[in-house]
Amino acid sequence: MTVVEDIIKTWSTKLAEELSGESDSTRQSILTWLIGPNPERFNDASEDNQQILVQALNYRYQILQQRYWGVSSDRAYRNLIKRLSSLFLVRSKVRTWIALSRDRRRTVTDVLQEVIQEMLRGDRYLKEQVSWIGECTPRSQVRDLLMLATLEEYCMRPIRNQPLLVYRFVNYLRRSQRGGMTNIPSGELIRLISEEVGTDEAETSLSLLDVEAVSQYEERTQAEEEQMLREQVKKSFATYLYDKLDKTAVEWLELHLQGFTQDAISQRLNLSTKAAYRLREKIRYHAIYVFTLKEQPDLVLGWLKTSLKEHNLGLVPEQWETFQTSCSPLQQKIMNDLKAGCSFDDIAEDTKLKLKQITGEWANLYLAAQNLRQDAQES
Repeated sequence: MTVVEDIIKTWSTKLAEELSGESDSTRQSILTWLIGPNPERFNDASEDNQQILVQALNYRYQILQQRYWGVSSDRAYRNLIKRLSSLFLVRSKVRTWIALSRDRRRTVTDVLQEVIQEMLRGDRYLKEQVSWIGECTPRSQVRDLLMLATLEEYCMRPIRNQPLLVYRFVNYLRRSQRGGMTNIPSGELIRLISEEVGTDEAETSLSLLDVEAVSQYEERTQAEEEQMLREQVKKSFATYLYDKLDKTAVEWLELHLQGFTQDAISQRLNLSTKAAYRLREKIRYHAIYVFTLKEQPDLVLGWLKTSLKEHNLGLVPEQWETFQTSCSPLQQKIMNDLKAGCSFDDIAEDTKLKLKQITGEWANLYLAAQNLRQDAQES
């Protein structure tokens, strides 16, 4: 049995189990879409590349399952826009452009919809995918859902550590805002100058007029957002410490954030040095294992840019792939379910495990990703 035949057999069984309510033709359409128009690439690839291709199949199927399958076409389209709008880098760039443009009534959603429509009209890969999906199934609703899942997967592809959608947005700006003249003086020689300067990259350009303004605006906006998030995290954690520990823990946190040493903190709080260090370890435990990972994960991890949904725990694409392969089946399920919006209670009920076991595995996952990030920074 060839590699591609083995993959088709495995996925046929998987789809029959997970999509038992669908018809055989629908499951076959999904399988054909997943394998792609060139199945022989699985046989021709090396063993390492075969593993990457199989991971790509899983990733594509997870996207389809999490946001598109089983919902109406309209709802699926809204899920796509919501997913792409949630990307911090994309949202920041679009908001910056809107703030600097003449039409400030436009929203991030409006601009993203225009970018996506332009991609569907002009992107060669997406045109090929539209044609291929048409061959996979005659049902219009299934074609719509498969196309939306393909769009998300394509837009999220990492290019130089940034989603491909970022570069498509740059292309959109370049085509929609060409340099030009609004007043031509008579009787004088004129030299027309474009506001754009080409770069070594084939599909990007720099604007001489607004690049500095955009850079300053982005830095200022990012700094303001980070400061607001920092104050929000600090206030929320201080309230948590007051409820779970005592007022002394809140005072320790304030002094620690001001840069005082443990000896200075112990003197100000009338504690022995040993008691101050014990308090520090107790606060550290609550900060990492309880507050960050259980009480307020979205708030803290969003501030640190290490959230699971938007930032893949702060790992770059190469690190994320390595991290996923090192996880146990239970840990992979926890990550997939959390990305899909499930709660810890839902996962515990589904796996027939105790809630403490699930949250413990989640804590191990986050700390393992943290160690991976730290190792990469030190190397």
